[in-house]
Amino acid sequence: MTPRELIGTARIPGGDELRLFRRGADFMIVLDRNELMSSRMSGSEEALATMTCARLGKRAAPHLLIGGYGMGFTLRAALGCLGAQARVTVAELVPEIIEWARGPMAALTAGCLDDPRVVLREGDVAPIIAEQAGAYDAILLDVDNGPDGLVRLANDRLYTPAGLAAAKAALRPGGVLAIWSAASDPAFARTLVRAGFAVDEIAVKARSNGKGPRHVIWFATRR
Repeated sequence: MTPRELIGTARIPGGDELRLFRRGADFMIVLDRNELMSSRMSGSEEALATMTCARLGKRAAPHLLIGGYGMGFTLRAALGCLGAQARVTVAELVPEIIEWARGPMAALTAGCLDDPRVVLREGDVAPIIAEQAGAYDAILLDVDNGPDGLVRLANDRLYTPAGLAAAKAALRPGGVLAIWSAASDPAFARTLVRAGFAVDEIAVKARSNGKGPRHVIWFATRR
C-alpha cells in the first residue's frame, strides 16, 4: 500500500489542528483520528450544490453563499450549474485550506477560485450571513460534521433557533438553506420546521458513483 504523506497542518481558530495528507493522487484532511474529507468522496458535496441549484430553478443572476470551501467540490459543482450572471460568495475560516487549494491541491481545485463569479471571504460564515437581509438566493453550509459539531464548538450556533433565524432573514423569498450532515438528526429537522422553513431531507451517497457511506442534506426553503 502507498504510504500516507503528511504535507500540511493548520490550526482551526477556536479549535484543534487539521492535517493534510496525500496518498498517491488522493488527498485527505484529518482532525485527530477523524477523516473530515477526502478527494475520493465528492458525491454528497457535489449534490449539495446541484440539488440546491435545481431547487432554485431559472432565477436571474442568483447569489449563493457557500460556508466552507473544503476541497472545493461544492463550489465547482455550483459553478457548473450556474450561468454567467450568477455570483458565489465562499466563506472559509481556515486560511491554510485556501493555501492548500492553490498549492498541493491545485489540480483538484481546477481554477474555481479564480472564476470571475466567485468572491472569496476569509472568516466565519455566521457574521457574513448576518450582514444583510435578503442578500442570497441560497446558503449552503458544510462547515462541520453537521448540526452535531465536531470541528469547532462555535459552529453549533449556526444550527440554533437564532442561527436559523439569521439564515432565514439573509435569504430572498423562496430561497434555500442547504445543510450537509454526516448523519440524520430528527431533532434538528424539527428545529428547521419550527424556524419557518419547508424542509426536505435527502440521503445521498458519499461517492459520486453512488457508493460509500450515506450522508444527509437538508433543503430548507424560506416560506
